Amino acid sequence: MRLWSVHPRCLDATGLVALWREALLAQAVLRGETRGYRHHPQLRRFQECADPCQSIAAYLWPVQAEAVRRGYRFDAGKIRGPAGAPMLTVSVGQLDYEWQHLTAKLSLRAPDWLAQLDRDPQPHPLFTVVPGTVAPWEVMRATR
Repeated sequence: MRLWSVHPRCLDATGLVALWREALLAQAVLRGETRGYRHHPQLRRFQECADPCQSIAAYLWPVQAEAVRRGYRFDAGKIRGPAGAPMLTVSVGQLDYEWQHLTAKLSLRAPDWLAQLDRDPQPHPLFTVVPGTVAPWEVMRATR
């Protein structure tokens, strides 16, 4: 499971579809509708919110909006909450780590997509960027 901190517009078609599916799974986990993934590290920042269900719904809305912008049909009826929620933070170190992780994936899977991306990663609209290193919940993997 990867709940990207980068803006959904940075993801290629494969990445955007995967994010939609994984964020819907995260929503089910946070709502107590499934037993698996309850302790997945990617969920920690949502679990630490005052209203995790509202926060994951607010995370899903921009993903759905990006899909609509591209002409995809992501069913907004699957989002179980309003678009608004208190902003979350993401550290510049976390955003940079995810950007490196994403660009490594795209260099193999979708180099043409990568070539057209802005080299300055923007955060998902739910996040405000703050100083700091990689988040403690991140499972660090070597990028190629």
